[in-house]
Amino acid sequence: MSLPRCKHGSRTQADHTYSLHWLPLTAGYGKPPWFNFRLSVTSLRSLSKGKVVSFLMGLTLMFLIMASHIVTWDKKGPFLTPPPYQPVRPVAVPNSTVAAEELSENALTNMKLLVKIIGSKLEYKPRKVPEEKDVIGTNSHLFSVIPRQYLPGIKSPCWYEEFSGELGTDPYKGNHYALRSKSFKAVCDLVRAGFHKHLHPRGGKRFRLRCLPFFYIVGQPKCGTTDLFYRLLLHPEVKFNTIKEPHWWTRKRFGYIRFKDGYQENFPVEDYLDLFDLAAHNIEEGISGNSAGDHRALVTGEASASTMWDNQAWSYLHKDREEPEPPFLTQDAIHAVQPNAKIIIMLRDPVERLYSDYLYFKMANKSTEDFHQKVVESVQLFQSCLSERSLRSCAYNTSLSNAMPVRLNLGMYVVFLLDWLAVFRSEQILVLRLEDYAANLQMTINKVFDFLALSKASDIPPAGPLSEQREAALYQRPKSNTRRRADRNLGHMLPATSELLRVFHQPFNHKLASVLDNKDFNWSNT
Repeated sequence: MSLPRCKHGSRTQADHTYSLHWLPLTAGYGKPPWFNFRLSVTSLRSLSKGKVVSFLMGLTLMFLIMASHIVTWDKKGPFLTPPPYQPVRPVAVPNSTVAAEELSENALTNMKLLVKIIGSKLEYKPRKVPEEKDVIGTNSHLFSVIPRQYLPGIKSPCWYEEFSGELGTDPYKGNHYALRSKSFKAVCDLVRAGFHKHLHPRGGKRFRLRCLPFFYIVGQPKCGTTDLFYRLLLHPEVKFNTIKEPHWWTRKRFGYIRFKDGYQENFPVEDYLDLFDLAAHNIEEGISGNSAGDHRALVTGEASASTMWDNQAWSYLHKDREEPEPPFLTQDAIHAVQPNAKIIIMLRDPVERLYSDYLYFKMANKSTEDFHQKVVESVQLFQSCLSERSLRSCAYNTSLSNAMPVRLNLGMYVVFLLDWLAVFRSEQILVLRLEDYAANLQMTINKVFDFLALSKASDIPPAGPLSEQREAALYQRPKSNTRRRADRNLGHMLPATSELLRVFHQPFNHKLASVLDNKDFNWSNT
């Protein structure tokens, strides 16, 4: 759906003194490991001689065990010091469906308290968007390469850039994407063969056409973005880059491919622009009149599902700064270079999204009980963060995200959406539900066509090259990125897990439905 005017609250965040540690925890959670020992020593005098002897023997055994741990410690951190937001002792893993359900019964008893706190903390002031000059200052090279204005009369954001290389120069030599992707290397080989005939001579110099994506499918993961990407690719007016998820805006421009692998090397903006050269060549042919049809109407796009939510790079690049929230977001940079970009967001029931996310990643010993345990631990970690920080800070917190065994924060859709609405106009953002996409593919795809101003076979008179046959092929294309057989065999998550997650996400969904003015985003009938 296209967005109405944003209706998020403007009240300041209130302080709360509720006790957040209601989830099943072992005794002594939140206290130093020597706390109970100190109490025991204080009360020694009241014990009988036999009990004192027993106590001392037990104490000796405890020190022997501690000594063995110290000897075998792998020195990843101080002894008995947990990582950020990590409980001192984990909850026991339920080894049966019954145990998991009993665990959740205890959790749900006090879940209403956490939901109340989340609901109150969702009413916060909109983010203060940084000034454009400050955004430009974060990457001066990026803004020196991309101009402030684009060619008129062309739908895609394109411009001519001087090509200073010799005619025999390989324009894609050293492209970081080509070095890591066989499919893009093949595209580079194809484009390289006819590259120089697409150069535009002017004033004794040669220029190449450069283009940015006309639209961005920004998220969320496991919400159907891959399927939508490949169906749109079948539209004759859409010319994509070869790589569906470049992850340039969120990771690679900062030098990260996977954050767990640490810094590697920066992918310059020129490498990112190369991804759209195939589309640029098609558009250039339309400009020069060397091909049939109006290629000025061609568009390109990309579908990195990290774009909506992933701003972890700031915490790795500025470890010395203690800001609780990222000062600059991905959308700040995109808006600075492309204020009229079209943004497509695909969402699904966050309960189902999380389970699909869990199944997607390859790991040993996957089970519904293991998923339940990971959900409980993640909610624990989130509530611990919420006792110290704002809700928005917890949604973006990198330490918390790394500590949670499942990506619970990715389902807090409204937190991320409000930040996009603070930068882009509501009419530039299309929000879709995967449930609607699955139930009525044609209707949902037509919404996307209208949003991107693409032609449809039903247009009267015909507005473009999309024939009924090509449109039918688009709808009949097999689904992309379906669940693996082994994962399907696990079946659905435990009812207790589903109920726990549904209650947890309720305030986020309610706020989202209010912002979008569409009750379907409550997912109450899922």
